[in-house]
Amino acid sequence: MAPHTDIPDPIRLGFVCVENAGRSQIAAALAETQVQVQNRSDIEVVSGGTDPADAIHPSVIEVMAEKGYDLSDRSPTKITRDALEACEFVVLMGCELSIEGIPPGVVVRDWGLVDPVGSDRESVWAISTEIEQQVIELFDDLPTRAERRTLHNI
Repeated sequence: MAPHTDIPDPIRLGFVCVENAGRSQIAAALAETQVQVQNRSDIEVVSGGTDPADAIHPSVIEVMAEKGYDLSDRSPTKITRDALEACEFVVLMGCELSIEGIPPGVVVRDWGLVDPVGSDRESVWAISTEIEQQVIELFDDLPTRAERRTLHNI
C-alpha cells in the first residue's frame, strides 16, 4: 500500500492580544503577506482579542497604509476558545494576557511588544518593523510542506 501523501490540515497561526486593534492586526497582515510571498498555502492566519476594541487604532491604519498594507476594512474580533484550540502556534503580543485552557502541543510565544495606542507615527512605525522581523523569524521556524509530509508519512 502506498504511503498517504496528503498534507494534514493547515498550520494555524493565532495572533492574540486584548483589543485586537494594533499589534495583532499588524502581525496578521504581515503573516498573510508571508503566506503569499513564500507560497505557503498550508498556513492559515487568525487574529483576535480577548476584549476587542471598537476599531483598529487610526495610527496603525495610517502607518500600515504607508507600508503598503490596507487595514481600513478590518475590525477587531473576539478570539474564541475553539479558534485558539485549533492553532498550532499562538503568539501573544505582550499585553499581560493570560490564555487559559490552551491544549498541550500548542506552541505559545509572547513577543512582549509595546502597545502602539497613543504612540506617535515613528513609534508605531518602529513597532510594526519589529513585528515584521518577528513574523519572518516565526515563518523560518515553521516546518515546510515537505517536512510536514515526511512527518505525517512516518
